[in-house]
Amino acid sequence: MWIVNLALRRPYTFIVLAIFILIAGVLSIISTPKDIFPSINIPVISVIFNYGGMAPRDLEQHLTTVCERVLTTTVDNIEHIESESLFGIAVVKIYLQPTASVPRGIAQVTSVSQAILRQLPSGTTPPLVLSYSATNVPVLRVGLSGLSEQQLNDLGLNFVRPQLITVPGVSVPYPYGGKQKYVEVDLNYKALQGYGLTPYDVVNAITAQNLTLPSGTEKIGRFEYLVGLNSSPDTLEKLNAIPIKSLPNGTTIYIRDVANVVNGSIPQTNIVRFNGQRATMLDIQKTGTASTLDIVQGVKNKIPDLKQTLPKALGISMLSDQSVFVTGAIDGVVREAVIAACLTAIMILLFLGDWKSTLITAISIPLAILASIAVLSAIGETLNIMTLGGLALAVGILVDDATVTIENIDRHLVEGKPTVDAIRDGAAQIAVPALVSTLCICIVFVPIFFLSGVAKYLFSPLAEAVIFAMVASYILSRTLVPTLAMYWIKKHDKASDQGKGRKSFPRFAWFSRFHHWFENQFEKFREGYRDLLSFGLRNAGKLVAIVLGFTVVTMVLFPFLGQDFFPSVDAGAFDMHVRMKAGTRIEETARSVDQIEQMIRQLIPANQLQGIVDNLGIPYSGINTSYNNTGTMSAADGDILVSLHQNHDPTNKFVQAIRTHTQHDFVGIGVWFPPADMVAQILNFGLPAPIDIQITGADQEANFQFASNLMNQIRQIPGAVVFGFRNRIMRLSWTLRWTARKHRSLALTPNP
Repeated sequence: MWIVNLALRRPYTFIVLAIFILIAGVLSIISTPKDIFPSINIPVISVIFNYGGMAPRDLEQHLTTVCERVLTTTVDNIEHIESESLFGIAVVKIYLQPTASVPRGIAQVTSVSQAILRQLPSGTTPPLVLSYSATNVPVLRVGLSGLSEQQLNDLGLNFVRPQLITVPGVSVPYPYGGKQKYVEVDLNYKALQGYGLTPYDVVNAITAQNLTLPSGTEKIGRFEYLVGLNSSPDTLEKLNAIPIKSLPNGTTIYIRDVANVVNGSIPQTNIVRFNGQRATMLDIQKTGTASTLDIVQGVKNKIPDLKQTLPKALGISMLSDQSVFVTGAIDGVVREAVIAACLTAIMILLFLGDWKSTLITAISIPLAILASIAVLSAIGETLNIMTLGGLALAVGILVDDATVTIENIDRHLVEGKPTVDAIRDGAAQIAVPALVSTLCICIVFVPIFFLSGVAKYLFSPLAEAVIFAMVASYILSRTLVPTLAMYWIKKHDKASDQGKGRKSFPRFAWFSRFHHWFENQFEKFREGYRDLLSFGLRNAGKLVAIVLGFTVVTMVLFPFLGQDFFPSVDAGAFDMHVRMKAGTRIEETARSVDQIEQMIRQLIPANQLQGIVDNLGIPYSGINTSYNNTGTMSAADGDILVSLHQNHDPTNKFVQAIRTHTQHDFVGIGVWFPPADMVAQILNFGLPAPIDIQITGADQEANFQFASNLMNQIRQIPGAVVFGFRNRIMRLSWTLRWTARKHRSLALTPNP
């Protein structure tokens, strides 16, 4: 074969090539991002509207529906649109076709969102437009504690979050929990009545005297001065001193006479607690192809410097670290691959009986893997459990190319041929069969590239890893293996070949004796197999019947095997979502969660429980709502995140016990367990459960009735344990009816 002759004529060229593969592979391992899964690039765009105080039904009728209709006329390559209207927040998700351009889609969505503002209710602000992906899941949760809720939210939003954003690949939504800092004007209604004023007079006074105006500069003599105005009060005392009205007797009424300006907060809609203590939480999310391990390490490196600029009483803690799970998963795959490679080398040594031949094979296998990693890195893939799993799968297959080549070369050397001729003839004889074998293995993985959806993004990197490793192994077996064989394998001594064993190890006599014993035993095994094969050929009919019968028996076991898209993972944590009765205040939700926490601490031993984090109610920002994957709808919802120590009992055992006690002790509280680990969160693509049934129809009440009947039927399916409605409006309401004739007689209008 020409490539073998080239390798024998230019041996140093392929030795340098091997060194290049070694260096490129190692550098690729260092620089390639590490993650749990490959990037799942299903194009999704989120449009987030915020309109404080507006009811979900009003948002759906006057804002969400208008937005959806306009999107379908101006945005191309739409696969389908989903929307969710909550209290004061509306989220519209546009799922694009797999081949669509996300930047183009974002540009189209942004432009049309600005164009329809005048068609929306008065006061609607431009929406936020975000690119959403299945891998937008928290990789780290940073907790802030030790101060008041108002201070925690303020520090998290304005000081901690801007610093953490500078870590490459990090996305940090608004903080969860705490109280948002606002300046409040508490009115004294008796004083207002005494002075003949109304709240509207106070509002007009503050609006007219709290302005930001350009003042320019003034040139006097040789200098130019900046001119400043005190048109915007910068302290609470100055706000209290704003005049409202002057009385005929010359007395001036100030804000402090009829109100009190204080540092306050808007009504709290989101509560976060660490082990029962009020706190604030920041979710650190991964964006793009950044490495999860690099992101987590970058955030941790940022914390010490960040603490220098924050109050000493502020506590910063890492609540959940998914990099530990990612590292464990990757280390597990790598460890199994190394064990497989070592066992393969031992088997080669046992069968070939030559440490030089074993060394040649042991060199070619890692080089093939490193070459595959280098190519994967070059095409933008990451090191994850799928690519590493493909390489681990290929280890056993990669042995064939080098081993068969070495064994055939050794056979020609035994026949007495010169070393170069034995290498040339041995490699040439198996070139075509080895090529066909390699192509047959590679073609098995080709159909994976024709998959669609999540399966395509998950399994395509695995197929690429195997194919690249197989191609590299074939090339190395035709180039590097003959080159090393030319230097390391010498012509056999006929006298030694005619002795008890073909190989001898003067320095390791014990291994030489063991190898001779192994060859004798294997020869006996081969003779026994030959006899068994002869018996089978003499009784071909009976043998075929036995094989077919065994096949039929194994097929009977198929219905008893479970089926799932991906194996379940015990990450040592679980998320318990609770839903109280419709209209429950967030304060009452917190009290009920306190009781549930006590029950959890009784069921989980203290030496296995690491911590409990509560995230109750609706987040302050629609960005957080867009990323939510637990089904939170109102203040009656809450998530209880439970983390366990490493040496813990099976997590599912605790989940089952908690589910049973909750159904018995907390009647009327809905409970389900959304995914808490990265694997399930990514595979669920932002949904709170593996199975999501959507009912579509014009009549919402009819949809709900149909869904209720369907749920009752699903309850009969064995194994289905958790049921719930995600999009059912869970909020009590009052309706104020406006009577124009009566209010006109009182000189009242709907406007303030």
